[in-house]
Amino acid sequence: MSRKLGRTTDQRMALLRNQVSELLWYGKIETTVDRAKAVRSIAEKLLTLAIKTYDDTVTVKKTVRNQKGEPVIVDFKNDGPKKLAARRRLLASLRDIQEIKSDKESKSEYKARTKDIKHPLIEKVFNEYAPKYAARIQELGQAGGYTRILKLGERRGDAAQMCIIELI
Repeated sequence: MSRKLGRTTDQRMALLRNQVSELLWYGKIETTVDRAKAVRSIAEKLLTLAIKTYDDTVTVKKTVRNQKGEPVIVDFKNDGPKKLAARRRLLASLRDIQEIKSDKESKSEYKARTKDIKHPLIEKVFNEYAPKYAARIQELGQAGGYTRILKLGERRGDAAQMCIIELI
């Protein structure tokens, strides 16, 4: 059954895209039960895609010039074809959330910390969640079930059922 959530298609897709991105970035969000069920469906599919492809890497040798101008051969790790396709699909499905500069962090420290990361949310999915859930699949022998919905009760004002959806 498809949930329309009382919105037009473009509004509904934008809402779900934003909520799935926030869920993957922060680990938990508070929303209505109907929205949480729709978010869970999308988030679990994207996590499954990342889990199946996170270890597909290819080592490439490139010739780079050092500070003296001499050519040096350096090994780079690139995404394999399956991981690259999965990365592009995640980029199309999620909002690109950027890393936030902390209050006590200088601009140069922030730039040094984030210089190699173009898409922090996608990197978080591939580097944190995918290995964690892949190990869980090996341990328990079951895939799926990466999210949990905890019901909170009714919202004051319109009595909508509220819940917290979180990554396990």
